[in-house]
Amino acid sequence: MRKQYLNPKALFDPRFFTHSVTVSGPVKLVYVSGQVSYDRDGHVIGRGDMKAQAEQVFRSLKHNLAAAGATWADVVKLNGYMVNMNPDDLNLYREVRSRHINFPNMPASTLVGVSALVHEDLLLEVELIAAIPEKPAQPAAGNKAKKKR
Repeated sequence: MRKQYLNPKALFDPRFFTHSVTVSGPVKLVYVSGQVSYDRDGHVIGRGDMKAQAEQVFRSLKHNLAAAGATWADVVKLNGYMVNMNPDDLNLYREVRSRHINFPNMPASTLVGVSALVHEDLLLEVELIAAIPEKPAQPAAGNKAKKKR
């Protein structure tokens, strides 16, 4: 698998993302649904607190990546949705995000300000796509490859 991070010279130099990422070769794609600041029981964590919600969102994303055998370095696309985006909340989001995603090659990213999410107390939702190398299929136990004569 090969990833190529592209920042065309005709575009501005991004600080927190890459303009585009290509992935080629045998690859397994991992699509993680939008994660919000819910605990295991579906209760909102950090009502009114962007930093607390961002921490929970990125914890949930990390659990999803691990379940798929991926890490933050495998993330190629990150989409975020922030309720009533403002400079203070944006800085808190970036602070938390940069603790998890801070590589020379950043994922392609989008952050959109929205008026509301699925629950009135939620401030942030983040989804992602990761690309990990596809492992070659192993023969089932007892199935040995036959030699051609």
